[in-house]
Amino acid sequence: MKILTKEEVRARVKKLRAEIEHHRYLYHVLDKVEISDAALDSLKHELAELERQYPELITPDSPTQRIGGVPLKQFHKVKHTVPQWSFNDAFSAEEIRAFDARVRKFLGLDAKKDVAYTAELKIDGLHVVLTYEAGRFVLGATRGDGVTGEDVTMNLRTIESIPLVLREPVDVVVEGEVYMARSVLEKLNRERKKRGEPLLANPRNAAAGAIRQLDPKIASERRLNTFIYDLSAGDNLPATQSEELERLRSLGFRVSKHYRRCANIDEVISYWETWQKKKDKEDYWIDGVVLKLDRRDWQERLGYTGKAPRWAIAFKFPAEQATTVVEDIVVQVGRTGVLTPVAHLRPVTVMGTTVSRATLHNEDEIKRLGLKIGDTVILEKAGDVIPDIVQVLPKLRGGREKEFVMPKRCPVCGSPVEKRAGGTGATVGAYCTNKKNCYAQNLERNIHFAARSALDINGLGDKIVEKLMQAGLVQDPADFFALKKEDLLQLEGFADLAADNLLKAIAARKRADMARFINGLGITHVGEETSLALAEHFGSLQKLSRAHEEDLMSVADIGPVVARSIFEWFRDKAHQKLLKKFEDNGVVVLPYHAAASKGPLSGKTFILTGTLETMSREEAKARIRALGGKTSESVSKETSYVVAGKEPGSKYDKAKKFGIQILDEADLLKMI
Repeated sequence: MKILTKEEVRARVKKLRAEIEHHRYLYHVLDKVEISDAALDSLKHELAELERQYPELITPDSPTQRIGGVPLKQFHKVKHTVPQWSFNDAFSAEEIRAFDARVRKFLGLDAKKDVAYTAELKIDGLHVVLTYEAGRFVLGATRGDGVTGEDVTMNLRTIESIPLVLREPVDVVVEGEVYMARSVLEKLNRERKKRGEPLLANPRNAAAGAIRQLDPKIASERRLNTFIYDLSAGDNLPATQSEELERLRSLGFRVSKHYRRCANIDEVISYWETWQKKKDKEDYWIDGVVLKLDRRDWQERLGYTGKAPRWAIAFKFPAEQATTVVEDIVVQVGRTGVLTPVAHLRPVTVMGTTVSRATLHNEDEIKRLGLKIGDTVILEKAGDVIPDIVQVLPKLRGGREKEFVMPKRCPVCGSPVEKRAGGTGATVGAYCTNKKNCYAQNLERNIHFAARSALDINGLGDKIVEKLMQAGLVQDPADFFALKKEDLLQLEGFADLAADNLLKAIAARKRADMARFINGLGITHVGEETSLALAEHFGSLQKLSRAHEEDLMSVADIGPVVARSIFEWFRDKAHQKLLKKFEDNGVVVLPYHAAASKGPLSGKTFILTGTLETMSREEAKARIRALGGKTSESVSKETSYVVAGKEPGSKYDKAKKFGIQILDEADLLKMI
C-alpha cells in the first residue's frame, strides 16, 4: 500500500470534501441520488480518518465538523442585521382578494389589472436566520423578538441540508424554516414509547426543542431538515421572488420544489385549494400558503407596517377545531409504567367524529397550556391525527376550576411515582416504580400478548383480559394457557359456546409462532419487525435466550441499546420463571422455519404504506411472509416493492425518489 505524502493527503482531503458536498447538494437541493448511503458514509469515514491523522488539515467547514464536541453553557443573544418580520394572516378567499385589492390600490394600478404573486407552502417549523461571509456559514440565529435572537449556530451546523460552504464565495443573509419530518417524529415517538418516555407533541415543538438544546449532539440525533425561502441581504438581489428562490437553490440551499408563480389572485386561490387537499401527503406539516408579490421593486414600494410586510401575507388553511370543556383529567398507567394524563371532555364533534378524550402527554404539557379541570378549551384535529388540546380560554372560567396535580403514588397500585428525564433530557415523565406487581402495567402486558400483532388470540380482547384478571384467573400471559371451561363459566357473559370458542382459540396458539411469541413478551425496544429478525437469525427461542450482546448486535438493525435490553430480559429470573411457566402450561414455541423462504416471493422485500381496503397491513404482511417474502419498515436499496394504499406516507415519496417499483393493492393481491 502506497504511503501518501503530506501534499497528497492535503489534495485527497480537498477532493473528498468537494465530493461529499456535491452529493449533499444533489440529495438535499436537487432530490437526486448518484451513490448509495453506504458509499457516501465510506467517503465521510475516509475523510474523518485522514483528519484524525492530520488534525492540522481540519477546517471549520469540513463535513466532519458539523457536530461540536463540547455542550454550551448557555445561548448568547445576537442582534439581527436584517429585521425579522411576521406575516399577517388570511383564512378565506374573500380575505385574500381584499389583500390583492389593497396591493393594487397602493401601487395605483387599475382594479382589473392582474398582479403576479409567488405562492410558497408555509411549513410549520422554526424560523431561522443564516449568515454567510465569503460563502462560509458563520452565524445561525432564531427569530426571537424580530430584533434580537439566540445564537444557535452549533446546532444548525448539524443539519445536513444547511451548506457549510456555498457554491459561490458571497456575503448573504438568508431565512428559512427548520422542521422535523412526520416520519422522523413517528419513529422518534415509537422509540420513546418503547423506552417508556413521554411522547413529543408535534414536529414543530420537537424541532424547536432540538434547536434549543445546549448539546449539539442531541440536535444531530433529531435528524432535522430545512427549507430556505428568503435572500434577505446580499449583492445583486434578484428582481423577482421566483428568481430569488432559484438563486437560493443555485447557492446550495434546499428550496421547496412546490412553489408556484401565479399570474393573478385567482391562480393563488386555486393553488391554496389544491394544497388543502394535498398537504397531508408530504412528509412535513403544512399549515397554509405564503403569498408574496413577485416583483421586488413593488415589494420595496409597499414596505412594512409596524410588524408585517404589506406585500406578503400568510394564507392559512382552515383548522378543524371545536371548543369543549375538560370535565376531568384521569391518569392512565401504561405497559412500561409511564403515567399519562388524559383529558375527559364534554363530547364534541370534530371532522365528523365524536371526541370525548384527548391525551395531555405529560405534566409539562398541562403546565404549558395553563390547563385546569373545568376549563373551556380549543380542540384541534387534522386528518387522522389524534385530537389535541391546543389552547385554553381562561376568560371563560367561572371560578370553580381546579388545578391538576400529578399523583405522587400510582393511581392503580399505590406505589411511589418517580420522575425521569426523557432520552434527551428535554422532557420529564412520571413512572410507577412497581414494575412487577402493578395491576395496570400487567393488564397492558397481557393485552399486548393476546393482540393481533403478537399471539393474535381470537376473542381475547381488552375487556375479556380485564375480566380474567379481576377474577384472579390470570396474572401473566402464561396463565391464559391454564384456563379451564369452569373458570370461564363463572364470568359474566360467558355461556358454553363462548367458553368453548375462547378455549379453542387459546389452544390453537399453544404451538406458537416464534416471531409472534417474541413480540408478545413485550421486551423493551422489540417490536414486530425486530421480533421477526430475531426469529430468522437465531431459529429457536433457546438459542435466542442464550445469545450474548455481541451475537444480538450481529442481527440487522439491532444496535447496542436494543441488544442490551434483550440480553437483560432473558437473564431476569422473573422472566425465566415466566418462560418455564409457558412450557409447563403446554406452550411450544416453534422453531423458525425457512421453508416459506422458498416460496414465489422469495428474495423480495416489501414495504407497506397507507390504508389497504381488503385487509389490514398486518394481514398483508403475514401473507407476504407465508409466500417467502420479507417485510420491512424503512425504504432502502434492499427494498423490492412499496405497496401504497390510501393516503400513503413519506415511504411512497422516498420510493419514487429511489426508483423503487410501487404497487397498488390490486397489484399486491395478484402477487399473493
